[in-house]
Amino acid sequence: ETEPLTSRKDASDCNEGEDCKENGLLVRNPKSALRLVEDGNKVHPSQGDKGEAAQISNGYSGVQSSVPCNGMGEVEDAQCTAPAATTTTTTTTSTTCGAEGQQQLMELEDRETWSKKIDFLLSVIGYAVDLGNVWRFPYICYQNGGGAFLIPYTIMAIFGGIPLFYMELALGQYHRNGCISIWRKICPIFKGIGFAICIIDLYVASYYNTIMAWAFYYLVSSFTAELPWTSCTNAWNTGNCTNYFSKDNVSWSLHSISPAEEFYTRQVLQVHRSNGLDDLGGISWQLTLCLLLIFTIVYFSIWKGVKTSGKVVWVTATFPYIILFILLVRGATLPGAWRGVLYYLKPDWQKLLATEVWVDAAAQIFFSLGPGFGVLLAYASYNKFHNNCYQDALVTSTVNCATSFVSGFVIFTVLGYMAEMRNEDVSEVAKDTGPSLLFITYAEAIANMPASTFFAIIFFLMLLTLGLDSTFAGLEGVITGVLDEFPHVWSKRRELFVLGLIIICFLGSLATLTFGGAYVVKLFEEYATGPAVLTVVFLEAVAVAWFYGITQFCNDVKEMVGFTPGWYWRVCWVAISPIFLLFVTCSFLSSPPELRLFGYNYPYWTTVVGYCIGTSSVICIPIYMVYRLIITPGTLKERILKSITPETATEIPFGDIRMNAV
Repeated sequence: ETEPLTSRKDASDCNEGEDCKENGLLVRNPKSALRLVEDGNKVHPSQGDKGEAAQISNGYSGVQSSVPCNGMGEVEDAQCTAPAATTTTTTTTSTTCGAEGQQQLMELEDRETWSKKIDFLLSVIGYAVDLGNVWRFPYICYQNGGGAFLIPYTIMAIFGGIPLFYMELALGQYHRNGCISIWRKICPIFKGIGFAICIIDLYVASYYNTIMAWAFYYLVSSFTAELPWTSCTNAWNTGNCTNYFSKDNVSWSLHSISPAEEFYTRQVLQVHRSNGLDDLGGISWQLTLCLLLIFTIVYFSIWKGVKTSGKVVWVTATFPYIILFILLVRGATLPGAWRGVLYYLKPDWQKLLATEVWVDAAAQIFFSLGPGFGVLLAYASYNKFHNNCYQDALVTSTVNCATSFVSGFVIFTVLGYMAEMRNEDVSEVAKDTGPSLLFITYAEAIANMPASTFFAIIFFLMLLTLGLDSTFAGLEGVITGVLDEFPHVWSKRRELFVLGLIIICFLGSLATLTFGGAYVVKLFEEYATGPAVLTVVFLEAVAVAWFYGITQFCNDVKEMVGFTPGWYWRVCWVAISPIFLLFVTCSFLSSPPELRLFGYNYPYWTTVVGYCIGTSSVICIPIYMVYRLIITPGTLKERILKSITPETATEIPFGDIRMNAV
């Protein structure tokens, strides 16, 4: 039942708090309150002096304006008419004009969604659970008090990590946009955050996939009867190579080097052919081929969108758990395993008094859950509107934290075995950190187990799958952000854009494929992403809670899941989470890490270069703020007000809206 919209009113009658319809789109004044009404499947026009529009569940109504909008998307001399029941397919939360509005309607109708809910959950879990869960958490845990570290870790997860994780999922699902264009609907002046996120993701892709190339090299090398890092008779070995697992009585001296370490440093990385960051040496063709194959797999996994990547993660997200269980059972049966577990969990309560322990706990949970990379926004934007993102946030974050904890047992049972075989303390064996913990210590332990070839193959396959779905996610954050921002250019050319992006990432990785590439990876890991992402998420939390408004955000969440977030979530979003981020950022900046790798001490100038790389992404935020204020007409006050007011509509599928009575 549709009636023509004929009765007109003066512009003054389209008051604040009422809704207007422009060019066939249902729109709502951003400041209007949400009014819930119910009457089956009909919407009736209300009668009265003001001719108020009929309301539907999310506060949208049908009122038409017959005049155009100005360049800033504002209505000039709008005239309103009382509505009849409408049959439009979408509603919007702010003024949208002409062609732009029609384009948004088309985009919404064409936007793909996850084939199944489990595809989304596995993708988020696969993104959050990555290589860092296997090597970073166990190391940080035993370094900061063992079992006592779980206390600050849990506190930081509850009050910092999980609320930020939930916030990003809710933002992405409600506004259905990537990391760039979503800011037009939240707080336009912060749009530079989206560009900063894309640059950070490109930096991560330039070094993270190189670590997977190392794992792929190990995987290929594992298809032999005797693993190449078990003996000292290879061409790359030196006179200091000492194989204490041999049947001969071998004494371990201060200058002894294990065959696994020499295989990693002299055969895979070939760091002995580089003098440091000022002389990286040539490019390793073996690692280049490995990386090329990895990027090929990545391309054909994400080129069609979440429909294809959502199927690939059924393997890449579940396979690591099967392998972790096998390795956990195997590690628990090794002699000396109990020594490693005791070292891992033995609490040192005095550590809780040290500030750096709490900083490490905050940093670990933040980088483990991974807000701030645009991935959660992108993945959630493909959800159905009424998907329970609250439940998703709790499930995926809990799985992620539990995986980190269990990975500690997988690692430290083997380290206890290594200490037993070397007749040393676990602390001496566990001094390797980062990738070295996996590629030297753990690889050496596997090589000296029965059925070593089998365990080596499945272990490095696990590392590959852990890294692949995280790469899928990082690149999808960039792809969704750019495609949503420039749909008229790339919406029908996704495959071509993904190919170009993969090529850019591959070319950007060439410096990490050199003989000194490991030094570059370490520099990027410490400086290019850490402080930059912390700054981005801090500004994101402030923009949402303080500019967009915590009340409006909670209303958005209620619109989707049917209930309003409680006071705990509100307090976390408004105060605790931003303070949490500011605390970690200031701690990092006040005491930057002193980098050292394979006996090479990074010179001071590398710290300056590292900060420049990190700043190159964050600088997008103030640059865009200045640009936004310059192009916005009006006085300075008017420019600021317009720049912090949502300018673009939020589209909600009409079929997802519950029709209620007046």
